[in-house]
Amino acid sequence: MRPPVIGLTAFRRDLPTYLGERTDLYTLDPNYTDGVTRAGGLPLILPHNDDPRAVLDLLDGLVLTGGGDLHPEHYGATTDAELEDTNSGADLWELALAREARERGLPVLGICRGMQALAVAAGGTMVQDLRPEHGHPLIESTPAALMGSRHDIELAAGSRIAGVMGRTAFAVNSIHHQAVVDPGDLIATATIGAVVEALEAPGDWPAIGVQWHPEKMAETEQQALFAFVVSAARAYAGH
Repeated sequence: MRPPVIGLTAFRRDLPTYLGERTDLYTLDPNYTDGVTRAGGLPLILPHNDDPRAVLDLLDGLVLTGGGDLHPEHYGATTDAELEDTNSGADLWELALAREARERGLPVLGICRGMQALAVAAGGTMVQDLRPEHGHPLIESTPAALMGSRHDIELAAGSRIAGVMGRTAFAVNSIHHQAVVDPGDLIATATIGAVVEALEAPGDWPAIGVQWHPEKMAETEQQALFAFVVSAARAYAGH
């Protein structure tokens, strides 16, 4: 029997080359695919497409990965801050995937931008640039600070994610400047000030979103999130 197939979204970027020219590339940190593989899943990288139904027909689970900023037009807001690395194709594609996955009950893990896409697809809203009044730690935008900084979170007792992680308190990273402040009709399971750090779907849909980047953390506990989506995908494939 084949392992469960887990789709992972790739982010399309226009990047400079070493020759000073520019090239159009899909990008994805291999730590995402490594996390799925370690959990026993078969990772499948997804380019942008306009037919989410056909793509999800191939999958047993989905990881909505990180990337640039979601445009505020998708949650009914005007732009009030400097946006970073926006991509309308990625926005439309990932929101469509999130909505179609919910329709099918397809297992989903949303990471950073991926969690934000889950929330916006569910009618949620975001803050476009974190400020002190939001009550969330502000991390210096340098590679060393972004990769090395940690802050503590507390998961809601009895939540799906608390069961996945096997604990309610631990430290996470903070590689983002936008954040969800209203999860729509999803459930916030961890917050800091006004900011949602984790969310999940009500009912039987096995969907979890986290604002942090587990694939960039050496802490072995974070592998539990990839194990969650692969395990749920295995059950989904057995329907």
